Amino acid sequence: MGKQSFGKNERIRKRRDYLRIYREGGRIGSSNFIAILGSNKSGITRLGIAVSKKVGNSVKRNRTKRLLREFFRLRKDRLPDSKDIIIVVKKDVSLLKYQDVCTELDRLFGKG
Repeated sequence: MGKQSFGKNERIRKRRDYLRIYREGGRIGSSNFIAILGSNKSGITRLGIAVSKKVGNSVKRNRTKRLLREFFRLRKDRLPDSKDIIIVVKKDVSLLKYQDVCTELDRLFGKG
């Protein structure tokens, strides 16, 4: 089992990176999420999260981001290598349990 942290080098932090991935990346979707996958040259799988205010107030948005980061942290060794992944939240998922989010994302990435 690999290192189970979520460091700064595993996050997409710059606006120009988000814009490049939106422009060049491929999209896959489910009922609650859209994943945009782009390639990178770093050899590390990186995660970016986009949660709009349409999802809800700050409490709901932050809970959603925590669930997505935890999913990525525990499953990053099973995700494609050298990819930048942006997960866009379509609607309010704050009522979903962590297990439901994991099931949907596993299915989205073809692991379930």
